[in-house]
Amino acid sequence: MREWRVKRRERTRQLIELGGLIAKAELIELTDDDRAVILGLLIEAANTLRGDNRDQQLLLWRRRGARAFAQNQLADSR
Repeated sequence: MREWRVKRRERTRQLIELGGLIAKAELIELTDDDRAVILGLLIEAANTLRGDNRDQQLLLWRRRGARAFAQNQLADSR
């Protein structure tokens, strides 16, 4: 397969997975599918990561995300 096709498929998969994370965080329901609000939330997170507490914030969010993934796996296995 051509290289550009492989790269396009990889990017498409990545975008689908990222959209899944937004759904998993319940942002679609919580914002009534208001994409401007969701984008605003993401911009706010990006601005936070540009700040002085980047490493601390990443650690906090990583722990929360890992717990959410673990709880989801437990729920799926039932």
